[in-house]
Amino acid sequence: MEKLKDLIKKFCTREVILYIIFGILTTCVNIISFMLLSSIFHIEENLASNIGIIIAVLFAYFTNRKLVFNSTASTHIEYIKEFGKFILGRAFTMIVESVGFWFLFSILKITYFNGLISKLIISIIVIILNFFISKFFAFKK
Repeated sequence: MEKLKDLIKKFCTREVILYIIFGILTTCVNIISFMLLSSIFHIEENLASNIGIIIAVLFAYFTNRKLVFNSTASTHIEYIKEFGKFILGRAFTMIVESVGFWFLFSILKITYFNGLISKLIISIIVIILNFFISKFFAFKK
């Protein structure tokens, strides 16, 4: 029981909790954008997914920068480098998400609720990848 408590203390830091909260909000932005674009505006599902990712990435940068990882960037050059690293990391996970969604939706035919289940599965994987990329690459102190 003591080992479980130590494990929880190790992983339930302020940073992780805030990242989970803003990760969920970012995922909501992504999924809501996807659903609006595909269901209401009748944009093809793969394109709607990619547009949703871009909107969510911008939301994530601004929330993660100060609220989660407490960026210490103070000059224009530091901001540009940080944003560039963040975008580079997110570009990588956007490819993972795009290919993953395509694979789940088009190949494995997980098409329930207009692709929503495929979107949720790949979003969980991407949230985990993005935490490590943000922590150890983009917002590295």
